[in-house]
Amino acid sequence: MKRQCFNPYLPAWEYIPDAEPRLFNGRVYIYGSHDQFGSSEYCVNDYVSWSAPEDDLSDWRYEGIIFRKDQTPWNTKNLPYYAPDVVQGTDGRYYLFYSVQNSSIASVAVCDTPAGKFEYLGDVHFPDGRVYGSKPEDWFLFDPAVLVDDDGRVYLYVGSGQPSNGKFGHKIQGLFVIELDSDMLTIIGEPTILLTADFNPKKPNYWEGPSIRHIGQWYYLVYPATDMTGLNYAMSLFPDKGFIHKGSIHSSSDIGLNGRKLMNAAYPIGNSHGGMVCINGQWYIFDHRRTGKTTNRQPVAERIEIKKDGSISMVESTSCGLNDGALHGIGTYPAYIACCLKGKSVFGLHNPMSGPFITQDGPDYEPNERTDGIVNVDTETDAPEAKICGIKNGCIVGYKYFDLTKTKHISITTHGGNGMIEILGREDGRSIAKIRLTPGHHGGDTALNPAALAEESGYPVSRCPLYLRYKGKGSIELLQFTLF
Repeated sequence: MKRQCFNPYLPAWEYIPDAEPRLFNGRVYIYGSHDQFGSSEYCVNDYVSWSAPEDDLSDWRYEGIIFRKDQTPWNTKNLPYYAPDVVQGTDGRYYLFYSVQNSSIASVAVCDTPAGKFEYLGDVHFPDGRVYGSKPEDWFLFDPAVLVDDDGRVYLYVGSGQPSNGKFGHKIQGLFVIELDSDMLTIIGEPTILLTADFNPKKPNYWEGPSIRHIGQWYYLVYPATDMTGLNYAMSLFPDKGFIHKGSIHSSSDIGLNGRKLMNAAYPIGNSHGGMVCINGQWYIFDHRRTGKTTNRQPVAERIEIKKDGSISMVESTSCGLNDGALHGIGTYPAYIACCLKGKSVFGLHNPMSGPFITQDGPDYEPNERTDGIVNVDTETDAPEAKICGIKNGCIVGYKYFDLTKTKHISITTHGGNGMIEILGREDGRSIAKIRLTPGHHGGDTALNPAALAEESGYPVSRCPLYLRYKGKGSIELLQFTLF
């Protein structure tokens, strides 16, 4: 029997943002940056990969470290690697494209398998051997995305829309494309601007982190936008021109969904980066979400629909993510799968940078690899536990969705505080049930009325959201809850 899938879909102690999903030989592989828990800097750890069989997206396997910072010969200071991409070349080998922090150089590593030990191959360069990014006139680039098209032609998508990146000695031009030879290193075409750098916090212009896919007759560019609406997309009939912005696909804070504004963000705001993949005929968008008070980001994913005209509607952030429908209404769930975290409302607005946050009770964690390089994460007994902290009076923690047709009660496990937990059917809704908390008592339980929750939420009992609102003194931590 398959396990249920949650968001985030990897263990709570794993922080892989910028994840590019790729389907190779019947398995879905995740390639992303690698944040270090507790660090004040992004992408500190070496590249690792995870994979799952395409017919069971709950069965994620840790593939181990695939490429270390010290493997790039000129990266003598072991600077972080930013968001990568992996494609299979025309020779059947797998190519890892990446950039060293603020170097404005696109580098490449190669491996015979999708998640083996990659080896440094070289840097993207002109036919005369000069590395792109070695002269000031070269445009600033990072976060490479790669397309090996149906005809075997290779395109590299790079660039930046962030004005602040201009301090690194190269002009900020936006997103541009460069055609590469089949060796995956040599430039054979002139860099061409696809999406110009035009910073405007009120418009969905290009910011960073491109992802490219060729689906049917259309080419899709997925990228974070300057207006904080998360992952947006543009479409074209060509790989190297004519891209037109079409809309948002996903925001971990649901900003832009059904008109939701920044100051009513459903979840603490942060950056975005991800891509699309088709698994057994179903398309998914992979993204990440912010956790904690620092630069720790966790991977999330949702189902999407590509319509007959090629367009994609924005999808909401949920707790069930890759799961085949709503989560069971019977069982114990970790608190960290919340898709809604909101601070106390002031004049009807919630500060998107304050309020509850997800963290863990130990230092940064890496599993020990077996001799075959594979780890069964279910046996990791010393892994840190995740929890939600900073839940104060008026704060809301929400989950979507559960099948509550057989649910009669709910119990919660908490630390601290003195007050009550109200059970709601919607954000800022009326209380349907209450759990009294007292000092020294770690949680409690109450009877649940699924019909009342469904009526309040406007959803059916078989797919119902669940929100918890704290009323009381002090601050509480939420560890888990049980539906029974």
